[in-house]
Amino acid sequence: MPAAATKTHKPKKLSEKKAERLRTILAALDMLYPNVTCALHHGNAWELLVATILSAQCTDERVNKVTPDLFRKYPSIRAFANVPQAELAQDIHSTGFFNNKSKSIIGAANKLLNEFNGEIPRDIDQLLTVPGAARKTANVVLGTAFGIASGVVVDTHVQRICQRLELTKESDPVKIERDLMAILPQDRWISFSHQVIHFGRNICVARKPKCAECPLQTICRAPDKTVP
Repeated sequence: MPAAATKTHKPKKLSEKKAERLRTILAALDMLYPNVTCALHHGNAWELLVATILSAQCTDERVNKVTPDLFRKYPSIRAFANVPQAELAQDIHSTGFFNNKSKSIIGAANKLLNEFNGEIPRDIDQLLTVPGAARKTANVVLGTAFGIASGVVVDTHVQRICQRLELTKESDPVKIERDLMAILPQDRWISFSHQVIHFGRNICVARKPKCAECPLQTICRAPDKTVP
């Protein structure tokens, strides 16, 4: 599996105080989730693309319940390309937004067959031309399937927690990603998002953060912190 992105990235220079804070955050995430990877079950890059499209506005747990039967029924990209949209929409109904998702998946299958010889492109600009593959999805697929650090995945957990930890002041995912790419070493772009997502599900829970269990509570200045 090829590892790094082709372009060399050098993080911007931070003040010693901010650099030490970032090191503390990364060390805590490494301690909590040393070998974490994408929570979406998949057997290849195409299945990961489908699963990631399905995960929009849906839990990974629900997607993982749907995809085993889905991939047995449609075992190839061509099978997805040929399925009637109404049938696929019914198959993925429980993931929500099933009409849009089924249209994207069928469109992605046809695009890959017609323009990329049935292969997932390993260039982010090419992958972004595939239906359903917006930047977050493209980063997930390239990072997890191919080990290519094309950017930083910004989902709702990453957005919320990076704001809480003052790694960004932005609210737009594209701008948040830009901020994170500027300060994180490129070899952390892939693992960082997976770690933060697990951190957001297990400790820094949106409705009730478990601050007493958090190794970062001493440097966290979030207004709803539950420990002094």
